[in-house]
Amino acid sequence: MTTKISLVPSRDVELELLRDLTQTCGEGAILAAVDEVGRGALAGPVSVGVALIDRGTSDGFPDGLRDSKQLSPHKREILDPLCRAWPLALAVGHAPPSVVDSEGIIGALRRAAANALVQLSAAGLVPDGVLLDGSHNWWSSTTLFDAESVLPDLPVRMQVKGDAKCAAVAAASVAAKVERDALMVELAATYPGYDWAHNKGYSSAKHIEGLNLLGPSPLHRISWNLPGAKGASDHE
Repeated sequence: MTTKISLVPSRDVELELLRDLTQTCGEGAILAAVDEVGRGALAGPVSVGVALIDRGTSDGFPDGLRDSKQLSPHKREILDPLCRAWPLALAVGHAPPSVVDSEGIIGALRRAAANALVQLSAAGLVPDGVLLDGSHNWWSSTTLFDAESVLPDLPVRMQVKGDAKCAAVAAASVAAKVERDALMVELAATYPGYDWAHNKGYSSAKHIEGLNLLGPSPLHRISWNLPGAKGASDHE
């Protein structure tokens, strides 16, 4: 039987990027570590966590920090305030299902990230570069809806499994997961019958059963092929 190895995040990649940014932007260069949550959900927002760090950010990131998917809900709740206190600042932005339907998932990710940046800019913090989890650069992937330049044009470094390998991305991952999960628990009380308190808007037997009995709610991504929902349109 193969034993699954849990990756432990480090600061190696982000410190390398900060050194590079310092050469072009000066000692005050700021790096945005970015991760998304809710991309594959059937209902609820897509959410993006953005953690800002600079060369003065402590190497002492929260003990036990991991990719949010490797942590229990209880452990994420414990780590969340520590993840928010460790970097220069951290914010989570959301884009509602209506944006997913009207602009596609990439447009929604960009809107959610822009929402997070607005929160950070209110504190006078603007990033000079981006460390983005995954292999697809949705930050720079403009769409038909991006005529207004939703996100700033910044250098982007992709990192596969960045949420497991890079401490700042892991912090953004945990905060985004905790905030979105809490939102879905609240929404479950407003729209009962889909078991969002447990499945957080993702596909599950009870969620599909609710779609079959009740049809889509106003918070479902109706442009997707919702399982069990009669009359739902095909996924883009």
